Amino acid sequence: MKNILNKLLLATSVSALIFSCTDLEEELVGELNQTFDVTAPAVGGAAGGGGDALAGSYAGLRGSGTANHFGYFSIQGLPSDEMCIAAKGGDWYDGGVLVQMHRHTYDPTNGIIGNTWNGQYNAIQQINNDLGDATKNLTAEETMQLRALRAYFYWRLLDLYGRVKIVTESATGAQASQAELYAFIESELLTALGTSGITATTTFDGSGLNATSSVYRVNRYAALGFLTKLYLNHKTYLGAEDMAIYQKAEYAAQIIMDSGQYQLCGVGCSVSNLAKRPAVAEDPDNLEGYAAVFAPNNDNNIEHIFSVNYDEATAGGMNFAKMTLHYSSQLTWNFEAQPWNGYATLEEFYNSYDTNDLRRANNFIQGPQKDYGGSALNDFAADDPGGIVLNYTPFINELEPNAFREGGARLGKFSFQQFGRPDQNNDFPIVRYGDVMLMYAEARYRQNNWSDATALSVVNQLRTRAGVGTYSSMTSDEFLAERGREMFQESSRRTDLIRWGIYSSGTWWEKSASPAHKALYPIPFDILQSSTGYTQNTGY
Repeated sequence: MKNILNKLLLATSVSALIFSCTDLEEELVGELNQTFDVTAPAVGGAAGGGGDALAGSYAGLRGSGTANHFGYFSIQGLPSDEMCIAAKGGDWYDGGVLVQMHRHTYDPTNGIIGNTWNGQYNAIQQINNDLGDATKNLTAEETMQLRALRAYFYWRLLDLYGRVKIVTESATGAQASQAELYAFIESELLTALGTSGITATTTFDGSGLNATSSVYRVNRYAALGFLTKLYLNHKTYLGAEDMAIYQKAEYAAQIIMDSGQYQLCGVGCSVSNLAKRPAVAEDPDNLEGYAAVFAPNNDNNIEHIFSVNYDEATAGGMNFAKMTLHYSSQLTWNFEAQPWNGYATLEEFYNSYDTNDLRRANNFIQGPQKDYGGSALNDFAADDPGGIVLNYTPFINELEPNAFREGGARLGKFSFQQFGRPDQNNDFPIVRYGDVMLMYAEARYRQNNWSDATALSVVNQLRTRAGVGTYSSMTSDEFLAERGREMFQESSRRTDLIRWGIYSSGTWWEKSASPAHKALYPIPFDILQSSTGYTQNTGY
């Protein structure tokens, strides 16, 4: 992590911004040519889910690295074909762990692998504590919420490490097989839903989870979303493909879609653009459709089924702006703290979007940058041949050791706001309606050998929202590409590539084919040293 000291001077009428970066021994100056009234924007909505008996358990979603560096977000994105952190001299080399993640050369001592393991188990332990605390007087519905949430964390562990111990409020078991862990997760979710199985006619009269929309709490449809993810990836976990399980995934997604409680955020679904710079004409007043789903004021968006509540003051843990933006970009958004210049998008992934795809415009920050007043933003220590104007280029010259500081389009999906603090306000969707639509379509496609008119229609709804042409037919490879375009930066890419069988065997920029066992992470070295009953995953 970078610890670059900075000082940012702001006044109500601003004529200049002066920025110093002691780490690089340079002074970056962004000049404003006009005087503006500068007011920190308001973020709509109250921070949800705080202050009750379940708040500690739900906070585990933030503490486990859902939207920050060196945890779940990193371990899902960095080994995939959608993003990387290139080493810029001594900056961001970090002992080689980031390069290892991208090239699939990681081993049990990699710190990201150990930190992510601890994050998930810490969250599970908090849930177990709450379930076992009689003084909390949990209702039956609250108990089912926590059991479903715990099942979701175990799904993460199954997906990442395969064989882990199932630790409940009453017992610590032996290291479970993938099949045993799969069965446990399914059983817990079905119990919470009050049913023995998911069919076309399943009713939930006995469900312990309510059906009302409660975006920061696990309700019936959030649990069905968890089940859909589990079922869709069953071949990865169980070793064999079962069309009946794909059908259960289809049914679970269909129930969510038929509920009528959620819909795509499209035309007319908008929020104020909190990043608006008065002097920059291309900055829109509002963010509409797909862009509104991920904005800093996206709380209670109609597309969110279950989201992690983030708040810059009371619920920190999302810091994408610091993770991805160049140091000088502090002057574009008037950030309280200087960014770290780390995460960037791979050029091939960026180019997989049509040029007029609205998702490309929203998901990435690229090209010459401007400061708050609309003037060119400079990087006076620029090391690429493009000059001193800060220019995010899709091209990255190399992964290590001397990547250009401006290389790579930057992660912009969860957009930023003026005067942002180190932590962001954007909520992070764990179960999102657009994803449910894609999972529903995929489940149908897999049952019908990639020929299904209903699935095609669903995918085309997402394409239409993105402002690009619709498909007349579908292939497996094109569906994966389309899923990547829709789900960028939502921590699904590694799992998707594994489901398609190309995570290890596939090749992309600076990553050659890797051994098949890399689809599972190793049990962390510290766990093997400190805990009994664990054996290492095959190949490590």
